[in-house]
Amino acid sequence: MMKRTFFILLACALTIGMVSSCGKTQRKSNRTDTPSSGAIAFASDESFSPIVEECRQVFEFTKKGKAHLTPIYMSETEAINRLVNDTMQLVIAARKFRQAELDTLRARTFKGVSFPIGYDGLALIINPQNTDSCITVNDVKRILSGEATLWEDVYPGSKRGQIRLAFDQSGSSAAQYCVDSILGGKPLGKNATAAHSTAEVLEYVARTPSAIGIIGSNWLFDERDSTHTKWNKKITVMSVTSMDKATDMNSWKPYQAYLLDGRYPFVRTIYALLNDPYDGLPWAFAHFMESAKGQLIIFKAGLLPVRGELNIRTVNVKN
Repeated sequence: MMKRTFFILLACALTIGMVSSCGKTQRKSNRTDTPSSGAIAFASDESFSPIVEECRQVFEFTKKGKAHLTPIYMSETEAINRLVNDTMQLVIAARKFRQAELDTLRARTFKGVSFPIGYDGLALIINPQNTDSCITVNDVKRILSGEATLWEDVYPGSKRGQIRLAFDQSGSSAAQYCVDSILGGKPLGKNATAAHSTAEVLEYVARTPSAIGIIGSNWLFDERDSTHTKWNKKITVMSVTSMDKATDMNSWKPYQAYLLDGRYPFVRTIYALLNDPYDGLPWAFAHFMESAKGQLIIFKAGLLPVRGELNIRTVNVKN
């Protein structure tokens, strides 16, 4: 009777152990992080590095030195490929998962999750010597497609010669936005060249009178300007209109208010993309960015948060 009782208890213990192990996914051997501690690397499109760095610093401070995050900046295409291949668990990008990417993850029993964390403007920048600073959406399309290769193609009588179009990286979120949202899936023209970073685009435009650069608007703000109404003094930010002809009165720069009310036409949604089956540090940081504190950081950085109420007031300025 005692032997029978022993074997019954042993069988129950083994059954409980099997149920427990089957009911919870075992951690990978290289994952020791928790939602509040540990060290991880994550990927981000390079154009979002200013806001990612601000959020990372505050997040690590709130964890009192127990959490350490290392952002790796690369093109959007490469970053999402790494996430789908399970070498990254978090990516900050300007698009959601595509269906094929979700299918690949689900075929390997992973579940890709994405949610918006903010909005920024895709800014067009030119050299301060270039006085043609208003442009139509249609002319932007002509430049991006390669239909307009000379400044006189856009501004008759211009003597600035060839339009030198510069992006941050091949496959970046800025380049992808231009292809997907502005050109309707058509490729960029042969006049488009890629630098290695947004900082290099800014420097290139600052020293090249015939250049036009395409960058994320969060790179433009002067850190000394808490109102976010002044731009980096090395370049000029173009005003853009959806009208047939661009003028000072109907064209808009990527200020927060004009992103919000739709007057500035090139607005991108910034997403956090996750492949974190253990809900660890990648999950915690992504949700910090969409939390009230993270959204306030995004707002103060000159971008639009996705949460919270924003009141835009019209101010009449009298001379």
